[in-house]
Amino acid sequence: MYEKYGKEVEFLLVYVREAHPTDGWVAPANEKAGILLPTARSIEQKDEHATLCVRKLDIKFPAVVDGMDNKVELAYSGWPTRQYLIGKNGKIAYKGGPGPMGLKPPELDEAIRKIVKR
Repeated sequence: MYEKYGKEVEFLLVYVREAHPTDGWVAPANEKAGILLPTARSIEQKDEHATLCVRKLDIKFPAVVDGMDNKVELAYSGWPTRQYLIGKNGKIAYKGGPGPMGLKPPELDEAIRKIVKR
């Protein structure tokens, strides 16, 4: 999506927290990939986790980190993974289901096309 619409739509990753921390439920895929992170106990540690996420996933657009109060996560139901499209008016134009099963790129693509009028 970023490659397709990056010149027309601003993309932003908001890192909210590690989905499978070592002090919680560890996903076999995380073990296999060597992504073994504890729950962040400080904003510095959360920043480190976000940096690793961006590198491992080869994300090409800007990323920001939710605060330790998880304000963004709580306001947007951002965990475990969710896609939002915010319209020019500042209102939610598209809200995907919780991921990974709720991530439906064709739906997001259609919503973006409506906004950029393609």
